[in-house]
Amino acid sequence: MLFASFDLVSALATLAACLVSLTLLLAVSQQLWQLRWAAPRDKTCKLPIPKGSMGFPLIGETFHWLLQVRRIPGSSLAPGLGPVELISTEWKGPRLSYRFHEALESYLPKIQLVIKDTLRAWSSNPESINVYHETQKLTFRMAIRVLLGFRIPDEELGRLFEVYQQFVENVFSLPVDLPFSGYRRGIRARETLQKGLEKAIQEKLQNTQGKDYADALDILIESGKEHGKELTMQELKDGTLELIFAAYATTASASTSLIMQLLKHPRVLEKLREELRSKGILHNGCICEGSLRLDNINGLQYLDCVIKEVLRLFTPISGGYRTVLQTFELDGFQIPKGWSVMYSIRDTHDTAPVFKDVDVFDPDRFGQGRSEDKDGRFHYLPFGGGVRTCLGKHLAKLFLKALAIELASTSRFELLATRTFPKITLVPVVHPVDGLKVKFFGLDSNQNEILTGTDAMLGATVFGIQGGIKPGVASLCAVLSGFPLKPASRLRDKPKKKWE
Repeated sequence: MLFASFDLVSALATLAACLVSLTLLLAVSQQLWQLRWAAPRDKTCKLPIPKGSMGFPLIGETFHWLLQVRRIPGSSLAPGLGPVELISTEWKGPRLSYRFHEALESYLPKIQLVIKDTLRAWSSNPESINVYHETQKLTFRMAIRVLLGFRIPDEELGRLFEVYQQFVENVFSLPVDLPFSGYRRGIRARETLQKGLEKAIQEKLQNTQGKDYADALDILIESGKEHGKELTMQELKDGTLELIFAAYATTASASTSLIMQLLKHPRVLEKLREELRSKGILHNGCICEGSLRLDNINGLQYLDCVIKEVLRLFTPISGGYRTVLQTFELDGFQIPKGWSVMYSIRDTHDTAPVFKDVDVFDPDRFGQGRSEDKDGRFHYLPFGGGVRTCLGKHLAKLFLKALAIELASTSRFELLATRTFPKITLVPVVHPVDGLKVKFFGLDSNQNEILTGTDAMLGATVFGIQGGIKPGVASLCAVLSGFPLKPASRLRDKPKKKWE
């Protein structure tokens, strides 16, 4: 009994000693960790480093960041985006000199064709669509067809999109390579994706005939040659994947936000149509042939205001990271050389003093009478700022403008599923929580709704009976004319068409 008590006391004492040792070890590690980050302090600068916790050794404040994303007013960090000598980002591989703005004119017809085909498919769907999911498909298709110039069949492109979505969904998984983990699924999706991209790249390199413009992959290859380096297949696959990633999520987010705001603000949509008519782009409900040129689109001032306001109020990403190249002062503190800093785009837009009524969707704030974005250098930065501003911003804005023109000209769309607008989530990019369920209707040259499938046949039948034409003949006329007829109740007061 005595020995048993002695063993228990000994075990408890050993446990207590271990706990004390562990506590002391953690305390010493914490102090060393604090010194580790205080060491880079610039001794030539008398200012203190910013106050705050450095977190735990090795992991820092990672868990706190995952549990609660802390929003830092981005306006106070914006000065770090200014002088080129202060801030930079690390870029692996050849530094590309993208000349997208020179190629935009050649991209435009192809972008327009992709958008037209997509809107036609949306309008032919008898049910409402998930806008966010469908715009992801749209931007993925645009990246493959236009940005990279790949000639992948639609069926194979659909499979590639599903694999790419699985890859994107697991990009931010914890880097733990275990069976059935998100990280493992992401790795497998990436491998499958790269096999498909390698096949497309090889076919592209072997078939250079019929090319009428230089796409981004051509520029990537040419950039490597300019730097005296022939890019390997692995580098081409990595570069291709990065280009798709850059064009995919953020553009889909902005496209969804654009559609949602046009739904919320019909007066804005009508004002867009008025501008298109006044510029000779929209006539009798149709886009005039040859009117969609780059100079014409750049001359649409109200359209530009709408796109700017969408990107101000619904910036797809929250911010970016930079590495400090030279110690600088910020709000009475020194930011030492070597530190990593994050600037917040969204908070900058929310707190910038130049914007009035920041929560209101008001495209006119960017009009000539107000020009709120011109009052400060870093108050409006949807594509980042400084030397590392988004390289594809001109292409992204052109895509959004082309989409807005097609929406205003050839489509009618309304919220059918819920009749209320969904809440917005900010992670991983801005998008509606339910994807935004919207029903699209095509419009004919007279801005009349084009019915599809069963509705078209029923409409033709009703009209045929009431108009004295046999149902079969009415249906045939509808097919031959290309404009499905509507029920007679909708056509009584309208002038008769030529096939009547």
